[in-house]
Amino acid sequence: MAKALVVSLFFAVFSLQLMAQPNAPRDTSFSVYSTFIKTKKNYPDISIANPATPKGIKIKTGIFYAGINGRKLELDIFYPAKKSKKGYPAVLMIHGGGWRSGDRSHNTPTAKLLAANGYVAVSAEYRLSTEATYPAAVHDLKTAVRWIRANAKEYGVDTSKVAVWGCSAGGQLAALLGTTNGNVKMEGNGGLKDYSSNIQAIVDVDGTLAFIHPESGEGDDSKGKSAATYWFGFSKTERPDLWHEAAPLSHVSTKTPPILFINSSVDRMHAGREDMIKKLNGWNIYSEVHTFSGAPHPFWLFNPWFQPTVNYTISFLNKIFKKI
Repeated sequence: MAKALVVSLFFAVFSLQLMAQPNAPRDTSFSVYSTFIKTKKNYPDISIANPATPKGIKIKTGIFYAGINGRKLELDIFYPAKKSKKGYPAVLMIHGGGWRSGDRSHNTPTAKLLAANGYVAVSAEYRLSTEATYPAAVHDLKTAVRWIRANAKEYGVDTSKVAVWGCSAGGQLAALLGTTNGNVKMEGNGGLKDYSSNIQAIVDVDGTLAFIHPESGEGDDSKGKSAATYWFGFSKTERPDLWHEAAPLSHVSTKTPPILFINSSVDRMHAGREDMIKKLNGWNIYSEVHTFSGAPHPFWLFNPWFQPTVNYTISFLNKIFKKI
């Protein structure tokens, strides 16, 4: 019995090492162009969102924000050129790609417009599942929030007003960051512990709120390992505790900030949303829902949905931060 357990543990660890190697090649399967070609087949009138860079903003790219096991993590910053005595609210932006692919550059079109509207937009990379399994991405992004506060003076940030915005897998991560305010277990060892990682507003763009849920499509390994299984390193039957722990729905409390849900017509992409809203209402926490009828999952990348997504985001953040 004991020998069998040792063998089982060995293969579990070995599998994790195979699925998340620091030097593993980057998964580039989710890109804006490839997604455009795929989506255009059913939506022939769409175009890739690529707005001109507005006047009055500054952009700095490739800024080092954390070093983890020899790995350098970087972010890009988009911010108003005009100084503000009070400082501007900040928005940490998290790209999607199934926790396995994608790139922070996908956030650039939205980040530029946020900066033009009085926000410091910070688009951060994080370790994907080819490199490190859950909760590495959460730890990285909590570190990015602390970095924003640590460098607030240089970029004109009001540290009392930090939001998080994410799409798809990034939306799930955004919601998890906000619902785990004050949760020491989620902080990680990325440094800057003198600064808070608390979030004051969440924008979840088509990101799931629950993995093991009647509405969820995550974890179907019948045709090969799913993106979520790769991220956790275990199937949902092997480690349901991890799958529940990573669900924002599991952490809703009085510490959860207001949240905006922007969704496509694909119901499984917002699994757990209605249950979450019920919990939020129980604590009188504000939430908004905007759904694009008939829209595909990656709608935020393309016209005609790009600008309305930005508009909903700015309107929500303006409303929340005026109260703080």
